[in-house]
Formats: sequence, C-alpha cells, structure tokens
Amino acid sequence: MKDTDRIYGIRAVMEAIHAHEDIDKIFIQKGLKSELSRELETLIRKKNISVSYVPIEKLNRITKDNHQGVIASISPISFYKMEQLVEEVVAKKDLPLFLLLDQLSDVRNFGAIIRTAECTGVDGIIIQKKGAAPVTADTVKTSAGAAFKVPIAKVDHLKDAVFYLQASGIKVIAATEKTEHTLYDVSFSEPCAIVMGAEDTGISPSLLKASDATAKLPLLGEIASLNVSVACGVFLYEVVRQRR
Repeated sequence: MKDTDRIYGIRAVMEAIHAHEDIDKIFIQKGLKSELSRELETLIRKKNISVSYVPIEKLNRITKDNHQGVIASISPISFYKMEQLVEEVVAKKDLPLFLLLDQLSDVRNFGAIIRTAECTGVDGIIIQKKGAAPVTADTVKTSAGAAFKVPIAKVDHLKDAVFYLQASGIKVIAATEKTEHTLYDVSFSEPCAIVMGAEDTGISPSLLKASDATAKLPLLGEIASLNVSVACGVFLYEVVRQRR
C-alpha cells in the first residue's frame, strides 16, 4: 500500500466515507473501543464497506504515522453504479458482454482478468463489495493499465446483479466444473454475462442456481483445475471466436 492509496486516523476515514471516496477496505485495530470508533463502525456497516480487524502490529507495518488504530485502503479507480452501467451498454450495443467475479480474492488474478477482459471487448466487470479482491496498485499494474479502461461496478450482492442482467435481456452463464456441458456446447452469440468463481471455492450455490446456463472447460491432464485468470481467458476468447 502506497501513501497515495491510504487514509489513516478515525476522523479522516470517516470524512472520506462521507465524501464518497472509493474505499476498498478498512483495517481496524483489534480491541479498539471508543465512542468515535463505534461511530465509525456504525458508518461502515451502513455503507457496507469491507472491514478487517487486525493486530496493531499490522497497522504499524503499513505506516509509522499516528493511525489511531484505523487505516483505509483507497481504490485508484472510480467504480460505476451497476444499473447505470448495464443500461448504458445495453442501449448502445447489440451483443453486450459482462463479467461477474464471485469472491475472487487474489489481486494479481484480478488484474490479469481485467487485462484479458479489455483485450476481448468485455463491456463491464461486476464484483461484490465485501469479500472481493480490492483494486490496488498491484491490480492496476498486473492489468497493464486496463483497470482504467474497463468499467468496474460494485454491488452488495452478486445475485441481485444476476437478476438485473437477466431482466435486461442478458443470458448469465456460470463457469463451473459442476456440469456436464463444456463451454463449446454453449452459445455466446447473444447478449451474455459470464460468472467466474473464487480460486478455492468456485461459484456460490445460489449464483449457480440463478444462472441461465453452466459450462466447464475440458481438462485432459491430471490436474483438476486451471488458474481462474487462465480459465477466464479461455471463456472470453470462446466468446470472441463465436462472435467473429
């Protein structure tokens, strides 16, 4: 975390929240108890901001300045509102392509996916506010700057995004090994959104159930899965192939 990526101090963080800064995560010292810290925690819950309670040693490693037990990580990009993003894309494109990332946690995987998304014409990426990998300087670097080019929206619950996309005429396809269909059995020649799951747990059962279709990659070796950024690239380029 660089100095430009963080805000520290309880009042400073509260002011940043009130000013609608794009805060990815707030780190709070374990056991911190004061009227002001309780006010901050109430504000965090109200705004549904991701928070981690950590030992003071972690905060001291981040900065030598007086952090008062609170440090906020600020995103280097601005996020879109999901509804506005979908409406704008649907209005101007016949074949929209969206990408939903379910609890992806590695910032470098996230950056690699954003880079591939830009190269394959993805119109927008949708992530969940809590639990998702933050957009950090490392994410931007790994994306080769694509994080500034591909619109990214945050939502409280990805399931709500799935329902909104479906209501907008967009087919939602979940990438999962829990299916008999390969991605070569699925048609991407229509407005669609691809859901990619977390590195360790995959796509949540509720999202799988809500999706219109499921598809997997054929694996011919002994290893059971691909890295999520690689798998995402294969899916996105199959979309490109079908739409050419």
